[in-house]
Amino acid sequence: MGCFSFLKVMMILFNLAIFLGGGTLLGVGIWVAVDGNSFSSIFGSASTLQFVNVSYFLIVIGAILVVLGFLGCCGAQKESKCLLIMFFSIVLIIFIAEIAAAVVALVYTSIAENILEATVTPTLKNQYGKVPEVTQIWNTTMSTVKCCGLTNYTDFTDSYYYKEHNNMYPPFCCKPVNTSCNEAAARDSNVQGCFQQLLSDIRTNAGVVGGVAAGICALEVSPMLAPG
Repeated sequence: MGCFSFLKVMMILFNLAIFLGGGTLLGVGIWVAVDGNSFSSIFGSASTLQFVNVSYFLIVIGAILVVLGFLGCCGAQKESKCLLIMFFSIVLIIFIAEIAAAVVALVYTSIAENILEATVTPTLKNQYGKVPEVTQIWNTTMSTVKCCGLTNYTDFTDSYYYKEHNNMYPPFCCKPVNTSCNEAAARDSNVQGCFQQLLSDIRTNAGVVGGVAAGICALEVSPMLAPG
């Protein structure tokens, strides 16, 4: 009983985290829907928001997570196998959807890259170093992900930043990071673009994510197998 009590507590805490995370996404989604101009200024194109429907996506995902967390918490607290079965069914549906999304993402990666290049690259050229919000977000991204531009350093060639800094590239485009990042240094550094770097990180950590997902599934299913 001690083992199942521990699983029960862990399941409640885990689903509470899901519930709170879903509430956060729901709030952000509503915020994006109400104040889409902030996101338009960052990505440089209102059509991008219409294509992706960011706000609706966040609202839907947030609502699903809220319901999922609620069912999981209630099911674990009341030890209701009916609620837990409902919870497990939703988890299974989400798992299948994630697999389908992964397959689609792999197939359409090049399409997504072309769309991003057509919308994000002009923003980098015209607004990076000029618009504080865009500059700060890209600086944070490039610093955290260890990348340069969307594709590579050439995204900044003849850009506003390039011309205003005596034909220099952002410091993140060189290894080590430095403010004297000219074309030769950027080319020799060969810092990967953020799009490919993010894909590489996702693929690298896919095994870890899979292991964590398997552990979560085991944690969720175990209470269902406990004697009533």
